[in-house]
Amino acid sequence: MIAIQFDRFGGPEVLAAVDVPAPRPGPDEVLITVEAAGVNYADTHQVDGSYLAADQLPYIPGSEVVGRTEDGRRVLARVSHGYAEQAVAKRSALVEIPDDLDAGAALALLVQGLTAWHLLRTAARLRSGETVVVHSAAGGVGSLAVQLAREFGAGRVWAQTSSPGKRQLALDLGADAVVDHPLPERADVILDAVGGELFDRALDSLASGGRLVTYGNSARTGFTPVDPARLSRLNAAVVGFWLRPTLARPGAFAEPLRELLDLTARGRLKPVVHPAYPLTEARRAHEDLLARRTTGKVLLRP
Repeated sequence: MIAIQFDRFGGPEVLAAVDVPAPRPGPDEVLITVEAAGVNYADTHQVDGSYLAADQLPYIPGSEVVGRTEDGRRVLARVSHGYAEQAVAKRSALVEIPDDLDAGAALALLVQGLTAWHLLRTAARLRSGETVVVHSAAGGVGSLAVQLAREFGAGRVWAQTSSPGKRQLALDLGADAVVDHPLPERADVILDAVGGELFDRALDSLASGGRLVTYGNSARTGFTPVDPARLSRLNAAVVGFWLRPTLARPGAFAEPLRELLDLTARGRLKPVVHPAYPLTEARRAHEDLLARRTTGKVLLRP
């Protein structure tokens, strides 16, 4: 089968299409013929060596797929090595999905959707009527967070974007306005996956009792030190968030995902999906993702 693999750390240029043996499922595992594989920022960190050790090379990235099991079920699944024509998943990691659900929309809900849900519910503990600012509001997580903030009772939802086209998308998704820092008024909740200078400016934009939730560092500039005395003066909090340990908690996976699927089925949540890349063009997908040329969920199709 064809898979995307890298045998050294680096940028997107290290990704290569290779012919490898199909995986064999072990006990309590299922073989999936991949319809589409999701692309996440975490994958780029695997490629550059941030998440992996050299003794794990060569490596096939990819943590999520939509596909068919050998008995014909269409499933959404968490996997390892998903950038391939076939992948293996644990039976416990399978979620059956209807045939009429777009593969990109389903993939958007698994990582980005659950991230947005937990950012607002678990990390920020959003309360009705609060003002929410979403950085990277046209991205995979941000585009869903804008919609979910409204669904969960935010009083105002403000978006921060990097281009005029993305600005309009955020407004179309339900943002009240597109803003820059300093904000017109201080915000109760700010969701930041960028880091660097934007994180620092956002911190000074918090209202008393506000929460700045940091869940990434796409700026790749290193994390800004936070002075506890500064937090005291602001009477505010910085909350770190990582999806993986969050999903290990009881009730943190199936129930939120079920809610996201239901909201999507009823048309109240509309995942944004970037035009799919062929599997063999994974390098270009990573290049575009890192250069912020994509909107919404990025995926590969074998």
